[in-house]
Amino acid sequence: MNARVLVVDDEEAIRSTMKQAIDYAGHDCLLARSGQEGLGMVERESPDVVFLDIKMPGMDGLEVLKRIREIDESVEVVIISGHGTMETGREATKLGAFSCLTKPIETGDILLNIRNALEQRRLKTEVTSYRKLAEVRHEMVGESPALVQVADAIGRAAPTNSTVLIQGESGVGKELVARAIHRNSRRGKERFVQVNCAALPEELIESELFGHERGAFTGATQKQIGKFEQADRGTIFLDEVGDMSLRTQAKVLRVLQEGEVERLGSARTIKVDARVIAATNRNLEEAIDNGTFREDLYFRLSVIPIQVPPLRDRGEDISRLVAHFTDLFCTENNFRPKRFTPAAIDLMTRERWRGNVRELRNTVERLMVMTPGETIDTAEAREVLPSDARGGAGEVAANLAGTLREFKEVAERAFLVEKLREHSWNISKTAEVIDTPRSNLYKKLEQYQIKQEQDA
Repeated sequence: MNARVLVVDDEEAIRSTMKQAIDYAGHDCLLARSGQEGLGMVERESPDVVFLDIKMPGMDGLEVLKRIREIDESVEVVIISGHGTMETGREATKLGAFSCLTKPIETGDILLNIRNALEQRRLKTEVTSYRKLAEVRHEMVGESPALVQVADAIGRAAPTNSTVLIQGESGVGKELVARAIHRNSRRGKERFVQVNCAALPEELIESELFGHERGAFTGATQKQIGKFEQADRGTIFLDEVGDMSLRTQAKVLRVLQEGEVERLGSARTIKVDARVIAATNRNLEEAIDNGTFREDLYFRLSVIPIQVPPLRDRGEDISRLVAHFTDLFCTENNFRPKRFTPAAIDLMTRERWRGNVRELRNTVERLMVMTPGETIDTAEAREVLPSDARGGAGEVAANLAGTLREFKEVAERAFLVEKLREHSWNISKTAEVIDTPRSNLYKKLEQYQIKQEQDA
């Protein structure tokens, strides 16, 4: 790779020798006789690498280095000196120098530093690009009143160290809320450690969360650092926290209360400073009543509760989300974008989206890939939308029933399932909304064999 290399040195012999080596290697070499002249070239020429003399009349190298960092943070600066000291090297490194060389400089050292500095610059560019892509991927899109409320809650919660409990249906974007809180907090530059509590089997989750010592159990051939320790000074996100066993809940509660963990197989406690954000699609209050979730842990987690609305409650965001997911898919896959017609967007806006934002994203991706033309209209959208997206409970009942009695039963069952879904299977809330006693709703659930596991 050819590079643009600037040499800033007040000695003509040094400039001439370095230019010869740099030109011979196929790079473009720029020369400056003073710090002030060098700064002008950095502004005009945007070099990739700068070799900067530390001792020059007028403005010295360290001052030039500070000014270069203000002009362009991406340029790599190699300090050169005939009076190299450890203190000078340390100071230059603090200011962002890539490396330090002492005169006389060998040609091999010049070329090696150029090569390594270019690789460092490439890696920095890649990391910046990945970070920007990650920010776009985890961006919360929409301006609906329901989402504005969530954004307001994030803004209030982020600057604090309070624990946050994010609740909402599967696929609504609870992880995006957690990442937004972390990104806008004082811990934003530290680690964000995510743990899916539902995906880890019971025998592994404690080891994942708290770590273990070598030999703590069969198969523990080496020490493992737990997620809480990894998140020290940062944030740990406990996704699907409602799926943890009571035993694990007790240990998480201790971390919240004492700020310390104990690895499996060790009697030593380790202090950790990790902010906890938890999320669940379960009704934890009902889980407490059922004895499957600790009430004390619930109160510890829900210092700041945030409810994320389902997509059906923010239909005005559908068009923005479709555009966002289209751009994201095309950017990540180098894919030519396709246009959604207003009629297709209108059809998608009227969809129930049981899988919420996650389902919408998958649908947009499927349409982008499977639609042969450049335009996605209602015909293409209907091909991928669920069949019951075109009708409510009455239409479903009419299709399935053969008699008036069957129609009433099918319609009533579909109505109840729809209302339960709307209120995240909260029995008390659903009974209140449909204006029926809770005991009557339980009877209907039993009569029609409605169960969250099969109807969710």
